Amino acid sequence: MTPVPPVRPPATRSTGRGRSFRTLRAEWTKFRTVRGWVLAMAGALLATVAVGLLGTAAPAPGGDSAPYPQGPGGEAVNDSFYFVHKTLTGDGALTVPLRSLTGVTDTGAGMTVRGVQPWAKAGIIVKESLAQGAPYAAVMATGGHGVRMQHDYVHDTAGPSGEVSPRWLRLVRSGDLLTGFTSADGSHWTEIGDAKLSGLARTVQAGLFATSPEAKLDTPAGAGFSPAVAVGAFGRPALTGDWSQGAWRGTQVGGDAGTSGSYTNSMGAGFVQTDGGGFTVTGAGDIAPVVGGPVMGVGFSVENFLVGTFAGLIVVIAVGTVFITGEYRSGLLRTTMAATPLRGRVLGAKAMVVGSVAFAIGLVAAAITVPVGESSARGRGFHVFPVTAATEVRVVLGTGLLCATAAVLALGVGALVRRSGTAVALVVASIVLPFLLATSGVLPPGASEWLLRVTPAAGFAVQQTLPRYAQVLSVYEPSTGYYPLAPWVGLAVPCGYAVLAFGLAVVRLRGRDA
Repeated sequence: MTPVPPVRPPATRSTGRGRSFRTLRAEWTKFRTVRGWVLAMAGALLATVAVGLLGTAAPAPGGDSAPYPQGPGGEAVNDSFYFVHKTLTGDGALTVPLRSLTGVTDTGAGMTVRGVQPWAKAGIIVKESLAQGAPYAAVMATGGHGVRMQHDYVHDTAGPSGEVSPRWLRLVRSGDLLTGFTSADGSHWTEIGDAKLSGLARTVQAGLFATSPEAKLDTPAGAGFSPAVAVGAFGRPALTGDWSQGAWRGTQVGGDAGTSGSYTNSMGAGFVQTDGGGFTVTGAGDIAPVVGGPVMGVGFSVENFLVGTFAGLIVVIAVGTVFITGEYRSGLLRTTMAATPLRGRVLGAKAMVVGSVAFAIGLVAAAITVPVGESSARGRGFHVFPVTAATEVRVVLGTGLLCATAAVLALGVGALVRRSGTAVALVVASIVLPFLLATSGVLPPGASEWLLRVTPAAGFAVQQTLPRYAQVLSVYEPSTGYYPLAPWVGLAVPCGYAVLAFGLAVVRLRGRDA
């Protein structure tokens, strides 16, 4: 009779899990019973909140608390331009020759220079209403980027290459669909693109427009910005469809130039009807999403309220380091290793404990600071850059993960060098110092971006909320809130350093006596 092999008891794996849980519980008990570590983590939370709120506590100049206009997608927008318009009901088309696009820049002290800005615009537009943020589609010539079709502020399509003026422009409405065309001679037309404006009202405003954001000037003192206007010279418009009767009307949409950096009151914004039924339209402002930097004006973005994260990280790094180096110094690690011979398990339990505590600290600090900071800023007359709920959740969650990553990195470096002061200095110098240097503007933009690509400070990108748009002129640099890496890609950089440090620490811990 063939003997039946003994059945292996299923308790082996659960026993391993049980030992891991006991090790984790022992490390958690060890952490929470050391009052200094608990108080330090509480101090990290308070430092993050206090520095963030105090750093954004200045009174707002002028006390203007009006919010940014918001586009159809909820994004903050500039919607300021001079508009020569009529009412269009139902389907129709507008065709016009653009004879020229020129511009003027105010350099200060009564001095002006002629020259059109790269994103100055003149063309034709169909807009649901005169309200800022209303849906629209436009075909335009630009000062330096050719003929374009743009719609709903964030969408931009390039037209054919070639001279932008003289140039014929056409915009055709069919229900919710707007199609843009351009021609060099008024006979042979090229389609630029189309835009579907869902739910577009049957009655809309349509006509000619001109606008220009501020001009970027290079001076011996560095780059600067000055107000500018665009001047579009149009021929006689050709209309098809049901258009309102009577004269064309002129309107400064938005009442001013918004946060574009230009202004309208003393640079001749308006229109003149020329012989032959044409128009010369002068305008300032922009039709585009609001971005950060100098264009943003007086206001804050969500990440501004989290500027105190660096202060909290210093404390988190110190605790993460001492959580392992303190046991080396006291000799307690020998006892721990005797109770749990699998040394990688001990280090893993420590990483889970200190990482979880740091995650909670960062998460709670961000969850407090962001809404309190936003409410306080609005109450003092500041704009607050609007973001979606998903973006705000990403920022809060990402701040917790950044703190957790820094704590695990500090633990790994501490296990490698076994000296508290050295480990703390190394980790602070790799995360906090590059962040301060890159965002303070003391380094050239190229050096700042390099630091935020290759050092663990890249993780701060997870807090970024300011969008970047090719069709908006701004200073896209770390000093104005723009990181070179996407949010989660940036966070992956310190995660990689933490995994590397932890892995080397496990190898070293297994290779020699504690």
